Amino acid sequence: MSTLEAIFLGLVQGLTEFLPISSSGHLRIVPALLGWPDPGAGFTAVIQLGTMAAVLIYFRADLWRIASAWLRELRVPIRQGSQDAKLGWFIVLGTIPISIFGFVFSDQIESGARSLYLIGSALILFSFVMVLAERVGTRQRDLAEMNGRDGLFVGMAQALALIPGVSRSGATISAGLFRGFDRVAAARYSFLLSVPAVVLSGLFELRKIGEDGSASVGATAIATLVAFASGYLAIAWLLRYLSTHTLEIFVVYRIALGVLVLALAATGAIS
Repeated sequence: MSTLEAIFLGLVQGLTEFLPISSSGHLRIVPALLGWPDPGAGFTAVIQLGTMAAVLIYFRADLWRIASAWLRELRVPIRQGSQDAKLGWFIVLGTIPISIFGFVFSDQIESGARSLYLIGSALILFSFVMVLAERVGTRQRDLAEMNGRDGLFVGMAQALALIPGVSRSGATISAGLFRGFDRVAAARYSFLLSVPAVVLSGLFELRKIGEDGSASVGATAIATLVAFASGYLAIAWLLRYLSTHTLEIFVVYRIALGVLVLALAATGAIS
């Protein structure tokens, strides 16, 4: 992988990780469109650490408050927990599904799930889930009203994002809308929930970088840094955007991209 490829793919990762359009899908589609080799699931997982660093810095106050309250409750479990401590438990609860499914289906994720037909189909089909979430969601709740059922429901939705093309943020924001949260609250929890799963996944895949023809350590480091910078900007933009807009623009983009990918793959233009 050249430096130019690493920079470009890092930019793609940073911009698409938080937008509900599937970063893992784009990291498979973009190289195929440009005639570059598939960077692989390991590269995809590791450079997500860059975007997670963006989450850690952007939400540092929230994460520090949640972590501190959660740790205090571990030391004094008898007393009634604060909302921040509860949110910490909900993040732990919501991380369990993707941890289990990611471990059980790790081989399929790194091989069969890289299919362009699967990615194109997932982009299109999950768009209708996003539309439905916008239609039926009441958007009247905030994170202070979250409970364990909400945490588990959104966590199950996050597990769907193991399929490239679904989108982690798309799945979890839609799940939040289904549970009645407003768009900004659903997006904030989506970002907070992503931290444990993505960090664990990235650290687990880190050992594979530079092996078997995958991207080199240097290229991966460059892509990760670029993903951090572009990811930070994407978080700030999306939270502002969702305060006054629906998910419609992302639905249109997903369907158009999915149709294009399926058409090009069917004709052999990309593989």
